[in-house]
Amino acid sequence: MPTHDRHDTLDPIAPLRRCVVALTHLVERSHDETTLLREGHKALASLLADDRWLPASCASAPPGEYRQYLLHCDPLERFSIVSFVWGPGARTPIHDHTVWGLVGVLRGAERCMEYTCESETQVRSDGREHVMQAGMIEAVSPTLGDWHVVSNAQPDGASVSIHVYGGNIGAIRRHRFDEPLGRVVNFVSGYSSDTTPNLWNLSASASVNV
Repeated sequence: MPTHDRHDTLDPIAPLRRCVVALTHLVERSHDETTLLREGHKALASLLADDRWLPASCASAPPGEYRQYLLHCDPLERFSIVSFVWGPGARTPIHDHTVWGLVGVLRGAERCMEYTCESETQVRSDGREHVMQAGMIEAVSPTLGDWHVVSNAQPDGASVSIHVYGGNIGAIRRHRFDEPLGRVVNFVSGYSSDTTPNLWNLSASASVNV
C-alpha cells in the first residue's frame, strides 16, 4: 500500500531519508551480521512500499546495460544505498560483494543465478535460479552466499532494485569471473553518476505551518 502522506507529497524523497536514518541508527548499535540483515530488511521493506520517491535521474538504463546510482553513503562508509537499473537484456558478470547486502526489487523483476567460487579458475553454478518480483528482498554475504549473476527478468522494460550494502560498494575491491580469460579478476564497480539525491531540502514541507 502507498505510504505517502501530505508531507511526503511535498517532500517526495522522505522515504529514502527515513531509510537512511534507520540504517544509521542500526549500524551505530550493532556490528552483528544477523542483526544488520534482519533490521536492515525492515528498513528496506519500508522503502520498497512505494516507488514514487526514486528520482527519475536514478531510474534509467539503455537496453542491454545496467546502471548503478549511489543514493546515499554513510559518512563513515558503514553502509551505502544504491539504485540498480536494468535495461531490457541487461546481465551482470558472475561476481561477488565481499560485504553483507540486501537486494530489494522496486520495479519490474530480476532473475538471480547463484554460483560458488571454488578456485581462481573454477566458478560453479549451484543450479539455483529464482526470479524476484517487486517488493521481494534477498540477502547476500560471504557467510550466506556471495557469488551470483543478476539479469533483468522483463524482456521489454526496465527493472529497478534497491541495494543496501555494508560498505561503500562502489569503492570496494571485489571479484568477478572473466569468462574469456577463464579466471577470477579484481574489479571496482564505481557508480554511474557523480551526484546523489538531495535528502535535506526540507523547505517545502517545513513551510507548511509557517
